[in-house]
Amino acid sequence: MKHLLVFLALALVLGLAQSFDYHEKELETEEGLWGLYERWTSHHSVFRSLNEKHKRFNVFKANARHVHNTNKLDKPYKLTLNKFADMTNYEFRSFYGSKISHHRMFRGERLGNSNFMYENVEDIPPSVDWRARGAVTDVKDQGQCGSCWAFSAVVGVEGINFIRTNKLVSLSEQELVDCDTEVNQGCNGGMMDGAFDFIKKKGGIITEDQYPYQAIDKPCDLTKVNSPAVSIDGHENVPANDENALLKAAANQPVSVAIDARGIDFQLYSKGVFNGVCGNDLDHGVAVVGYGTEPDGTNYWIVKNSWGSSWGENGYLRMQRGVPAKEGICGIAMEASYPIKTSSTNPNVHSSSHADEL
Repeated sequence: MKHLLVFLALALVLGLAQSFDYHEKELETEEGLWGLYERWTSHHSVFRSLNEKHKRFNVFKANARHVHNTNKLDKPYKLTLNKFADMTNYEFRSFYGSKISHHRMFRGERLGNSNFMYENVEDIPPSVDWRARGAVTDVKDQGQCGSCWAFSAVVGVEGINFIRTNKLVSLSEQELVDCDTEVNQGCNGGMMDGAFDFIKKKGGIITEDQYPYQAIDKPCDLTKVNSPAVSIDGHENVPANDENALLKAAANQPVSVAIDARGIDFQLYSKGVFNGVCGNDLDHGVAVVGYGTEPDGTNYWIVKNSWGSSWGENGYLRMQRGVPAKEGICGIAMEASYPIKTSSTNPNVHSSSHADEL
């Protein structure tokens, strides 16, 4: 009980440290808004020259007013002045998008087995959270590199590896960025199914510790990648545009998905069940790591993002589940896939690998 109280106290402190509040009066004058922007840069450790700050001030003002006006509405989610609050939405999309629809058009048919192993699953729990079961590593940060596809794929591999081996091993996104370049394009975007295919053909993927993330494209370090730590046997695609099929898969393992994350409300999301305006022009790779239902009956997906733990709900967001559109909200059901691993062993788990305890 003592350890639980300490954990809860620490979580509260961290949550408060990440929040950024403002007073409505600060939005009423230029002086108040400038003071708010100064506080924001200090809070988020954002370093700008004075000239750059003056340029970005107008962007920040517009975003601050959008956050305030949106939060006054009766929406099931809230926005905040997070670390992206002095970026235009165009800049945000340019830095953090993966152009998944673009890559799909050039690649054509999806890679992977045509089977769907969970097709006949009927016993689906009302809620699942793979974080609580120990199958999800800490939230990571892709930085200003369009490598979300690699982070999304790695969540899937880390998850199924834990399910099969009971060991949570943090794996290397940078290996995918640097080495999976035959079809995928590193910081210029890629596809999760291509990453799964690469991992299978190569015989596995190395650990995060041995090939740390750099957020830039680099030549493949061949001295590191010849002794993979975690292997998979392939992957399957969830039937497209079928949220019920996605639910069956997510009940059994974390699932890599693509979404349309271009909207300003997604950029500035803070908490709650997101049901904002978005399309299905897929541009961002994330992972479904569970699902649940709000007390008011609203169903949601638990989604792990790769924008650091200060974004959203400690790096996660909840997105409405069971919407009328067959593609799911923001296209979440369009490009879902998951790795297959049948063995409880791996090719060569290094002694330096470690299990993250949640």
